[in-house]
Amino acid sequence: MGPAGQTDRTDPVALGFDPDVLREKYRIERDKRLRKDGSRQYQALEGELAKFIDDPYTPRTEREPVHDHVEVAIVGGGFGGMLAGARLRDLGYTDIRILEQGGDFGGTWYWNRYPGAACDTEAYIYLPLLEETGYIPSEKYVKAPEILEHCRRIARHYRLYDNALLQTRVSGVTWSEDDGLWTVETDRGDRFTAKYVCMTAGAMQKPKLPGVPGIETFAGHTFHTTRWDYEYTGGDSTGGLDGLADKKVAIVGTGATAIQAVPHLGASSGHLYVVQRTPSAVNARNNRPTDPEWAASLQHGWQRERMDNFSTFVAGGDAETDLVKDGWTAIYRLRTLSGGVLDEIDDFTKMEEIRNRVASIVRDPETAEGLKPWYRALCKRPCFNDDYLETFNRPNVTLLDTDGQGIERVTPTGIVVGGKEYEVDCLVFASGFQVGAPFASRLGYDVVGRGGRKLSEKFKGGISTLYGMQTNGFPNFFIIALNQVGTSSNFAHVLDVQSRHVSQVIHEADSRKARTVDVEVPAEEAWVQTVYDSSRANLEFLESCTPGYYNNEGSPNANVARRNGAYGPGIVAFDHLISDWRAEGSWEGLTFETTDGA
Repeated sequence: MGPAGQTDRTDPVALGFDPDVLREKYRIERDKRLRKDGSRQYQALEGELAKFIDDPYTPRTEREPVHDHVEVAIVGGGFGGMLAGARLRDLGYTDIRILEQGGDFGGTWYWNRYPGAACDTEAYIYLPLLEETGYIPSEKYVKAPEILEHCRRIARHYRLYDNALLQTRVSGVTWSEDDGLWTVETDRGDRFTAKYVCMTAGAMQKPKLPGVPGIETFAGHTFHTTRWDYEYTGGDSTGGLDGLADKKVAIVGTGATAIQAVPHLGASSGHLYVVQRTPSAVNARNNRPTDPEWAASLQHGWQRERMDNFSTFVAGGDAETDLVKDGWTAIYRLRTLSGGVLDEIDDFTKMEEIRNRVASIVRDPETAEGLKPWYRALCKRPCFNDDYLETFNRPNVTLLDTDGQGIERVTPTGIVVGGKEYEVDCLVFASGFQVGAPFASRLGYDVVGRGGRKLSEKFKGGISTLYGMQTNGFPNFFIIALNQVGTSSNFAHVLDVQSRHVSQVIHEADSRKARTVDVEVPAEEAWVQTVYDSSRANLEFLESCTPGYYNNEGSPNANVARRNGAYGPGIVAFDHLISDWRAEGSWEGLTFETTDGA
């Protein structure tokens, strides 16, 4: 024991593990998963694979093309687009149009209807605009149908359905210097102008597929979890997938989505194969209904206070009280270093607890060993579920651990793992979203700014912005995404901060009767350098991590990855920084051009 009865942090016996052994184990597991192709390993959903992005939920409604003008066009009807619309409505804007490829508002939560889908961040801080819409979630971690209905509630409350174009994909956004307007074109033949365009990048919307040979040759049934086929599986988001009772099913991927879907697939399938490249760290969910007395006690401003409190914790900041008290903040209540990185010994201790939990639940020793995560706590997004590990005790469920290599190939009748073919009737891809893909490929369209310059060309060598939301040469154009802004594991908080900022910049431009607002090059360059420098504190940690979208598939130090990354201090510090910048009043770094050229 150390001083005052504390555990000796250098003694393997006192700790219950050997730090040197764990470091080596982590290194071995990381190295076997490194690939030269990095994030290029995933396939674009084009050609024969385009079927994976078709909308199975809403029948297409035909309409006449739109040719008109709006003040603000917002591309995307997910949380980012809805928040931008709401904040503009709060400032008195009425001439707003939201364009959304789905059949309704919701973004990720329009598409994510797989069985078991639920938020993994507390609903009281994750669901936007709760106070404004007068809604309290039914439980701490609400299910997908309730989230989707809340999205509809927001859209109704803020009249976002008015003038919206749903089931519509943007195909081009082009600036005209002559009239100082953007022209927006879509796959429906629409062609209209807008003074301002706000692009929400939809980081968790467009699915991706692993680059496995033979996917297009599979003769059985296949779909991505973001386009769940209940017509084939039966049941609904609560389970009861009776159409799979006589089917052999393989689900590819063991990230946050699979953690929620696997229990339902295991309960319903004739046989389920869970194909794993890297196991997730799965801790207890401990969901519970909302306490009515607690809800009645909430005071004005409670949601923003709670969001700030949570994001301060996860950024490694100091907060006197943990308001959320969940699995996320339990990790950060341990000793934390700058940049939100846990002290290594505390990190090892936490991950030992998670691995011991696996061993205590999963009865087969070989399966349990395969499900143990060998990396530091925040290398991958933590998962929380009370049924996932128990599912592997079912006799009809088999873990196909690929030891970091993934599926070798897909055949017309099944999948090949470790040189052995497994015949399956249904192949489900839980392979995530195109988080790190370039804007143009992720969005499916390009933006053409001043002088005919394309956004894809400007960002080819790395993103250049002021505060992540504006870029020189693209006047009256705004980006709501996760690049070059402060972040949090609560993405809704990030989007809320951005929507407030974008709406205030637009309002300031109109208050000045400006024709355009653009970014000055020196200000943009300075912010890029700030973002680049702020990543240094976390870089060594990310380089030690197993590959994933958190660390650019194992290459966090790549110039583009660091440049396109986050503002290191986190969303609360970022919010304070840009709020102070706005309050100072000079709007340094922006150029407002009036109609007389001033």
